[in-house]
Amino acid sequence: MICLNVPGRERPGAVGPPVPGVEVSFGPEGEILTRGPCVMQGYFRNDEATRAAIRDGWFHTGDIGHLDPEGLLRITDRLKDLLVTAGGKKVAPQPLEAQLKSSRWVSEAVMLGDQRPYCVALIVPNFANLEAEAKLRGWPHANRRELLRAAPVRALYQGVIDELNVALAPFETIKRFELLDRDLSADAGELTPTLKVRRKIVSQAFADLIESMYAGTPASVG
Repeated sequence: MICLNVPGRERPGAVGPPVPGVEVSFGPEGEILTRGPCVMQGYFRNDEATRAAIRDGWFHTGDIGHLDPEGLLRITDRLKDLLVTAGGKKVAPQPLEAQLKSSRWVSEAVMLGDQRPYCVALIVPNFANLEAEAKLRGWPHANRRELLRAAPVRALYQGVIDELNVALAPFETIKRFELLDRDLSADAGELTPTLKVRRKIVSQAFADLIESMYAGTPASVG
């Protein structure tokens, strides 16, 4: 145990302050480090894994986070998911994906941009809401693919992207996006059993679509 919410001091999105006797620090990329009696001595018969996880007495959790003004730990992402753009800027995608998924039009969102000049996104629409809106507004389409190519639909999702981008630093903003005509699948390995996105598998599954967002005239990186 590293942190624990104190009854009466719970805050949404926070995991509480460090428990007594436990220290919390942060690596150069915001990785949460900890040391104290809670930390294991090492992995059983695996010295290499132990050396990778415990350095100079600090356990490297693999999570990215920060202490808020109240001293409560907030976990924002996994270090392995951190996007580092071609310009060296670091972007934590999960909080931004969560904001996109808070829209009634978005079922799933995957940000990409590691070693790329700018960030892009793959979006799985909330088809129930989108198709109901299309019927209400009379947007003609023979199937989902036609619907997702329709100008009003593209404008709708561009609005979702623009709303997110307003509060972001230029290097974090999503410059281009594409709409997927199907849900991501655990059977295909695109989601974990707990329905978390496997970014590498998704990148492979939609490689051509992703490359199309980086082809042609470069988007401004701000």
